[in-house]
Amino acid sequence: MKLRIRHTKLGKIRFTSHRDTARHWERAVRKAGVPLAYSAGFTPRPRMSFGLALPTGAESFAEYLDIELAPDHVADLDDLCVRFGAALPAGYDVTHIVPRDQVSPSLQEDVVACTWRLTLHDVSNQQLLEAIDATLASATLPVARERKGQRSTDDVRPAILDLSVDPSTDDPRPHLCAMLATNGRGLRPTELVAAMFPALDPVDTAARVLRTQQWIERDGVRREIIPATPVAPRTPVECA
Repeated sequence: MKLRIRHTKLGKIRFTSHRDTARHWERAVRKAGVPLAYSAGFTPRPRMSFGLALPTGAESFAEYLDIELAPDHVADLDDLCVRFGAALPAGYDVTHIVPRDQVSPSLQEDVVACTWRLTLHDVSNQQLLEAIDATLASATLPVARERKGQRSTDDVRPAILDLSVDPSTDDPRPHLCAMLATNGRGLRPTELVAAMFPALDPVDTAARVLRTQQWIERDGVRREIIPATPVAPRTPVECA
């Protein structure tokens, strides 16, 4: 039985890496007593696969992983939510577990875009509106990057699918809602802030980075991997 899990990553746990998250889940599955299927070969590994890495320091309402249960093992999905939630460190909240389509692509291959909500520091709402208009009107948007000691300049404008101001929070600071494509190297939220506000330090300016949705595409229609239940706790207001 193959399952797809949606969970949050909030609070202090945001400072752990993607690899740490994998370790947390491996321990949680063992602690919950859920038998997994294993790969073949000399070093069998539990059949768990994770989605796109969340930048260290960022939070999320929409993280995903796939697991495969041991043959002939049948589990109650609601019960699994409770058991995994109790076994994971504080900050993880398992919100959905659903059967995975047997022929669906992996999470790494399937996700085409992510929506982010960025809480900005030392930026006014008017400055944010002006930066959004300027960015969307730009034909190109060069960003300097360094990879394995080599510096390059990439045009990241094609990765910006949509930008808007998110008014859905009581926090008086401005909030940028950004939908960013994940194709190729993609565009990290702090890189977006650096491109929109070149005179500011992007790490200081992005006071909070929160992934709210991950999107796949079916028949030309973009949709969430597992839609959040509208009345569920911690469910984000979808950015337009």
